[in-house]
Amino acid sequence: MTQVVFDRRRVNGPEESHIPSFDSKDDEIWSLGQPRNGRGQTDIRLLFLQPRLIDQANGSAYVETQRTKIACAVYGPRQSKNTAYNEKGRLNVEVKFAPFSCDRRKTPMRDAEDRSIGVAIYQALVSSLRLELIPKSSIDVFLTIIEADGLEGCIASGTIAASTALADAGIEMMGLVMSCAASIMGKEIWLDPNEEEARSSTGVLVLSCMPALGTITSVWQSGRMKTDEVLKCMDVCQEKCADIHSVVAQILLEKV
Repeated sequence: MTQVVFDRRRVNGPEESHIPSFDSKDDEIWSLGQPRNGRGQTDIRLLFLQPRLIDQANGSAYVETQRTKIACAVYGPRQSKNTAYNEKGRLNVEVKFAPFSCDRRKTPMRDAEDRSIGVAIYQALVSSLRLELIPKSSIDVFLTIIEADGLEGCIASGTIAASTALADAGIEMMGLVMSCAASIMGKEIWLDPNEEEARSSTGVLVLSCMPALGTITSVWQSGRMKTDEVLKCMDVCQEKCADIHSVVAQILLEKV
């Protein structure tokens, strides 16, 4: 009887292997001009939110909307070293893609897409924070995109995750910041478009606001959109942000 010899200097693979199985997308094939698959025009993807995910951070949150999955960690406020004195605190937002988050593998180095999402989330959050109460301090927000389904979805979900994590960290805020995206599909407005829908649309708008105060904090728009289309998208997004706000506030009350 032959004895199998293992090389202890190397990582040996399993004795048996199986072909990996992936989710089939055949039932989700969609083309421009067809009705929306699985959702209405003003329906958003189901939202899963989990605060206090990372124990080592001062505040954290995990957001999942179907194929968009983002984890957020907040550290601070902590004293800023080697910087000039400032009467207001400083907010730092850093976004990173996991290498397996997109169909095409991401490189470890940060690129323009990471920075553009970070800038959009920073603009949505900075006006909601009471930075004048923490002089010469900094708040660091780190977002890791585990799976991405469109740039607009990452901005909207990342803003919700970051605002929830800031509230979990106990940082004084004027209100929770919610975000929602809308796209122009012909003569219709579709909320929360995925990557395929956003690519087929003529324009996409991402609105961030504080529903508790009725204040808009940021508007991010790409593509070609008329003035009346922009105003309609903003109205629809603001109404949907109010619904998201009630859900997020209830989750924070239950979990925190």
